[in-house]
Amino acid sequence: MLGLALLGKIGMRVLSGIQPTGELHIGNYFGAIKTWVELQDKNECIFFIADFHAMTETFSPYALKKNIIKTAINYLALGVDPKRCIIFQQSRVPGHTELAWILNCLTPLGELERMTQFKEKAEIFRKNINAGLLTYPVLQTADILLYQADSVPVGKDQEQHIELARTIARKFNNLFGETFKTPEALILESRGKIMSLNNPLKKMSKSLGPESYLGIFEPPKNIKDKIKRAVTDPGKEIKRSEEKPGISNLINIYSLFSDKTVEEIEEEFKGRGYEYFKDSLIGLVLKKLEPFQRKRKELEHRPRYIEKILEEGAKRAKIIARETMEEVKERVGIDI
Repeated sequence: MLGLALLGKIGMRVLSGIQPTGELHIGNYFGAIKTWVELQDKNECIFFIADFHAMTETFSPYALKKNIIKTAINYLALGVDPKRCIIFQQSRVPGHTELAWILNCLTPLGELERMTQFKEKAEIFRKNINAGLLTYPVLQTADILLYQADSVPVGKDQEQHIELARTIARKFNNLFGETFKTPEALILESRGKIMSLNNPLKKMSKSLGPESYLGIFEPPKNIKDKIKRAVTDPGKEIKRSEEKPGISNLINIYSLFSDKTVEEIEEEFKGRGYEYFKDSLIGLVLKKLEPFQRKRKELEHRPRYIEKILEEGAKRAKIIARETMEEVKERVGIDI
């Protein structure tokens, strides 16, 4: 785990993807996309829409197609720049599934069965425990190794998957000769975890219901109402502590949007109550999200432009992927 130190390095190849599963919330932005925008200035970045991964859960073809376009628009509205990185749709590059099959044949079943996320999802989706849920980490490994990525920005919950990718890369190299880079996980723990608004003991997630998260592109009235209703704690002091998870979460959100330290925020709101603090937080959040929301509205009226970006991104991704797959096929003996 390299943490924030990686952000200072220049010239890495960075790869990351997000599933097209609907709207993004502020946890998605601060946990992933803000980092992407920072990394693209000094590194070779490849960002993809992980539509194959989205199929491991029950899905509607109509909704999936719609969400792929929406996700591309969201990327661009939040600052991901197609002139400085590659943006594409995973399923447009055949190498992802080709390499995933080869790596599946090298991955012990026991390695996949012990994955924490598989156990958790198998518990949640008892009626749809499909093979994709089990082999998801191998496809993720193929995503990474296909582009010879140096670094993969992921949440703490994905660290186990990146370690599996490193294990598979080393195994392939040992069996067939040096082929893949061994990727590193870039885990930005110092940004602080954003918790649910109505249950601050759990991580912010759409699966906890609409009252639990702040959508980046939600109408201002919704954002205002959700912050007003956000859970706080006994007392009125604006101070972060383990005994006050509700106000601590709101202070963390304020810190992320303002770039102020927790100590600066506590001093600024010393002697003020929760209502005053929430009103200030509402004003801050709406001000910071307004440019993103305005940009998305503009992009929603340019469907051909979005399609062109995905098309060009796929062409660029295919060039890199093809080079890797030619070497892989030669190594394993199927390049006749």
